[in-house]
Amino acid sequence: MSAPYPFLLVDAFTTTPLGGNPCAVVLDADDLSPERMQQLAREFNQSETAFVRRASQGGDVSVRYFTPAEEIPLAGHPTIATAVALVHAGRITLADTPRELQFELRDGPISVALTPATATSPLLVTMTQRPPVFGAMHDAATVLPLFGLTPDDLLPGAPIQTVSTGTPQLMMLLRDQHALRRAHPPLPGAYGRYRADSDFFSPHLFCLGGATAAGSTFARHFGTPPDVAEDPVTGSATGGMAAYLHHYGYLTAPEFVAEQGHWLGRPGAVRVRVESGAGAGQRVQIGGPGVVLVEGRLTL
Repeated sequence: MSAPYPFLLVDAFTTTPLGGNPCAVVLDADDLSPERMQQLAREFNQSETAFVRRASQGGDVSVRYFTPAEEIPLAGHPTIATAVALVHAGRITLADTPRELQFELRDGPISVALTPATATSPLLVTMTQRPPVFGAMHDAATVLPLFGLTPDDLLPGAPIQTVSTGTPQLMMLLRDQHALRRAHPPLPGAYGRYRADSDFFSPHLFCLGGATAAGSTFARHFGTPPDVAEDPVTGSATGGMAAYLHHYGYLTAPEFVAEQGHWLGRPGAVRVRVESGAGAGQRVQIGGPGVVLVEGRLTL
């Protein structure tokens, strides 16, 4: 039997245990093969599992992200969870001033900033995502029925488009929360065929106006089995959503709060900042706290 691997279960984008989005973070994963990491991601059965390894290209740590079905290049809530886990486990030390780290991901490094906890605020993790890439446009009459909706549920004039700040997501801006609530996870068949021939990883449905007065947007994010049917609070998709909203002029404030997960009983809030610039000139940052729920040791 190999040596046990420390792991933590972290709820991201919340300070309340069992809120936000859970992520399993496995430490000391250097000798795990991609096949074994994929098996473990299926075993943990979270929307994503993070595997932390020694850096090899000058960064602080190397991290790989797996859903139950496949490896993905970048993920938001696992980045928040990984940073929280590393600080909690003493792998990253903080003084009284913010610290910036480099996470080596599958497709290159990203910047992750840590703002230390104080007596009145938790540790805040902020990731800078990749420059936005605006992909294919999609026909509303074809796409909306895949989620039990009609083109009338779309905000008038809002394009349906693939946008990526590291992972390509299908962006759908709906007219209100009533339309958002009627949406359902896509069923296999027509959706699977459409996704196979398209350029996105997963769909992100959202509307203007939060679930609470603090939020500027509210969203739902769907997966395809064996991945989870609905992801409580997403980070990479929130970054793509922010780029979309600024690109098309629906939100112009540089900072806002994106809310998600409230209808799943896992409310979460993502702090978003979009720096000026069009298209690839934009710089999208998302951030939030996290809370460690479980610490354990994994034996294989």
